[in-house]
Amino acid sequence: MPFILAVDYDDTLFLDSYPGDGEPNEPVIEKVKEFIKHGAEVALWTCREERLLEEAVERCKKHGIEFASVNENTPSQLDYMEERAKEGDIFAKRKIFADFYVDDKAKNLDIFLAIKVKETCDSFASRGAEENR
Repeated sequence: MPFILAVDYDDTLFLDSYPGDGEPNEPVIEKVKEFIKHGAEVALWTCREERLLEEAVERCKKHGIEFASVNENTPSQLDYMEERAKEGDIFAKRKIFADFYVDDKAKNLDIFLAIKVKETCDSFASRGAEENR
């Protein structure tokens, strides 16, 4: 299974943004793009809805970020949940599962920016390959 990253929009990808646009947080944006490049699935995890959400997704696209999912689980997580459901497991599908959550409220942007992306993504990919043997 790939590394799954859930990232917030306001004051994380874009600074001083709600309800407007705000300035791009370039270090965070570049790090997210690096995760995508190395095979991570990235979910936009935000309280924005309707028009404000659509605008946020479009703005991220203009900055080179295309999300695997928006305010829902990523495709690989949904597949995993479906397979486990066949075995009788039940999941709260409204909860977004991720390996790392990036949010200004968590005050973890410095930790996020320090992650070694390639090594992290490779270790998750190899772990998934071992589990499928």
